[in-house]
Amino acid sequence: MPARAHLETAGDRPVLRLARRLRHRPERVWSAVTDPAELAHWFPAVLSGELKPGATLEFAFDGPMESGAGEVLVFDPPRVFEFSWNADVLRIELTPDGEDGCLLEFTHTFNRGEPAIARLGAGRTAAGWDTCLDALGARLDGREPTPPSGWHERMSAYVGEFGLGEGEVLDEGTRIRFRRDLVWKPLADVWPLLPGPGDGEVTGSVAPSRLEHTWRHHGNPAGNVRWELRLDPLDGVRVEFTQTVPAELSALLPELLAARHEQLDALFARTFDLDPEPWPAERAEAVRKRYAEQVRASRITDALAHQPERNVSHPRR
Repeated sequence: MPARAHLETAGDRPVLRLARRLRHRPERVWSAVTDPAELAHWFPAVLSGELKPGATLEFAFDGPMESGAGEVLVFDPPRVFEFSWNADVLRIELTPDGEDGCLLEFTHTFNRGEPAIARLGAGRTAAGWDTCLDALGARLDGREPTPPSGWHERMSAYVGEFGLGEGEVLDEGTRIRFRRDLVWKPLADVWPLLPGPGDGEVTGSVAPSRLEHTWRHHGNPAGNVRWELRLDPLDGVRVEFTQTVPAELSALLPELLAARHEQLDALFARTFDLDPEPWPAERAEAVRKRYAEQVRASRITDALAHQPERNVSHPRR
């Protein structure tokens, strides 16, 4: 089974699924995933509380993340340990695999807020759990875990796999929007990384959270751009980008979406203190073509939605 995480939907909630085949019996692994002294070697927070269904759990951090609370939902040794962490739910399930091994299945259900917003953090969360489960495997094998590195590349790979960097067309093609996760960079550090207005005019600025300006096409005012940065104490920093596009310039939508997609990828890289290279022409064109298909599909959907209902009269029998 591949070690990479998968992002799925259960009901309307985003769910990350990871799996590891381990060369240890469930009883040995059970101790490593429930004993606080063992959890300290791989779990990202210090966990405390009584391990029985209904008991309260507490999670503590040394870093910028908020401490949290949860509840034991299922405690079935040596099979299932399921618990809430704030509103999210984590489940660890162990199944015997051969004489001396087991399959560990790990799921993380994102329950906070609007599902479309909750899934934005799945890229960095998947990269984080990959690291944690690798450390768990090393601990069980008696090895020192490999120090994590390459966070930007790993998170970006998941953002691409999960489609978390995609822009969308709104308001019948008159507005585009991107929403992206920026992990835990302080707002004051992200603010100076935002792209400037170019030849547009700044119309509103509230540092370090909101920047608005016009944009021009062939020197003429064409619409408005808005960058918004938000810090959630539980979910980190997120950016929302919107740009209005007049109907007469709708043919530019694929080009604008591709250009802004590249701009947001670059912003994400710069939050890791990286200086990204421009996209190769082949990639830029491939992304533009993908957005052209999206715009075409959006127009078909809008056209169907605005068709008047036809009253069909049936002949009398």
